[in-house]
Amino acid sequence: MSEGYGAGPASINGNANLLLEIAGLLRAGRLDGETGTAARQPRSHIEVALKVDEFARFAVDQYDDLVVLLTALSTALKTTGSNYTQAEAAVAASLAEFVDSSRYIPPTSIGMV
Repeated sequence: MSEGYGAGPASINGNANLLLEIAGLLRAGRLDGETGTAARQPRSHIEVALKVDEFARFAVDQYDDLVVLLTALSTALKTTGSNYTQAEAAVAASLAEFVDSSRYIPPTSIGMV
């Protein structure tokens, strides 16, 4: 691998959890009820109220789409981390089997005077 880059189950799972945290933090940026209520009739003009309502509905739709996307990416990363761990375990088992079934034969001095 290139210097400074690496993959491991801990980093993969950490990034998956980070995606879920981002999805959770998005809620803080949503349009609050007070702002939405202040822009309704009779507090504001009907056209302003309609535009704010249209924007709020669009924002909710975008929010829902992004949360679903981040959750799907997180799930894919967790699956990748699990597969990586299984592959590492298989390689380790194969190497252990090779070492366990090998026999050390010390070098001999045949042909040496």
